[in-house]
Amino acid sequence: MPKATQYDLRLAERTSQLGNETAFEVLVKARALERQGKSVIHLEIGEPDFDTPANIVAAAVDALHQGWTHYGPPAGLLDLRQVIAEEVSRSRGVTVSADEVVVVPGGKPIIFFSLLALAEGGDEVIYPNPGFPIYESVIRYTGARPVPIRLREEKDFSLDVNELASLITERTKLIILNSPENPTGGVLSRRDLQDIASAIGDRNIMVLSDEIYSRLVFEGEHNSITSVPGFQERTILLDGFSKSYAMTGWRLGYGVMRSDLAAHITLLMTNSNSCTASFTQVAGAAAIRGNQSSVERMRAEFHLRLDSFVTGLNRIQGFSCRMPKGAFYAFPNISQTGWKSKVLADSLLQDAGVACLAGSGFGEFGEGYLRFSVANSMENLNQALERIERWTRANL
Repeated sequence: MPKATQYDLRLAERTSQLGNETAFEVLVKARALERQGKSVIHLEIGEPDFDTPANIVAAAVDALHQGWTHYGPPAGLLDLRQVIAEEVSRSRGVTVSADEVVVVPGGKPIIFFSLLALAEGGDEVIYPNPGFPIYESVIRYTGARPVPIRLREEKDFSLDVNELASLITERTKLIILNSPENPTGGVLSRRDLQDIASAIGDRNIMVLSDEIYSRLVFEGEHNSITSVPGFQERTILLDGFSKSYAMTGWRLGYGVMRSDLAAHITLLMTNSNSCTASFTQVAGAAAIRGNQSSVERMRAEFHLRLDSFVTGLNRIQGFSCRMPKGAFYAFPNISQTGWKSKVLADSLLQDAGVACLAGSGFGEFGEGYLRFSVANSMENLNQALERIERWTRANL
């Protein structure tokens, strides 16, 4: 029961613009059912089910013992920023310096800070839909107008560059890209990015390129618009350690951007978080410098699981699923079931014990889909398929 008070809570109007992330809402519901004794298979949360590699944990423990427990620079420890700059220079084929890197606690602050720094009332921000719900939430919070660009199943959840071109106006301040993409698993090819760059042309429009799943690509190599000529200075690259190194709880991410913008993002860090925890940054440097075989093993395992799970989904009445090209999500079309995605997801949780997310939680164009995370064992994934099939036999 809320505590009685004689004073009304007078929130700022902008707080009403903030949305939520349904993965955490569904996780709470699923945990509540488990406390009641119900068996639930968790396919809702976007978190690798692998442990953080031992060398990274050891580096963090050593850092704690060595006294890395104090404030650090708001932009991040110089050593980590240099390591990130070297890695991004190698992986994206561009030249990056440490003063173009800002280390933050997780990936979301780069989304939040970039929009706070660049967007305001009267501006427009184009973002992928279905897409990560925090994009639209924070765009609205800044007072800017969110402009969705539809990701189409028939294009393997890539965007139509002609449609993108039609959405760009003189008010467009920022375009958000996400590849590999959450929730669809779609991947932008080098040709896609070149076409997007051509659609933007020489306009003074920034691009926020969310590449948090960059190490989880199943076909070919990861491509970044940062490497397209003329776009490095107009791109904010978002990446981090959560997905690649199974470090979600460590809260360690970064943005790479032109140095003058990095100074403003650093100022936002100063005003909000002061700095990112020093010992986690030491561990992050060890992650990049260390053996990368754990990343490849995880990528290969996710690919194997997705191949099996998607094949299984396509055998179930009313479900149709394309094979994702990256990340660790299956995004089946469930329109043939005749059920709305939120109602179907709720029923699968309550009646079948399978926790997943409604596509509508990822934007208006996500209706008619569900998102399943394959960050669970093959045994549990197979059991989830059996439960879903039993549900369809009973309800369709």
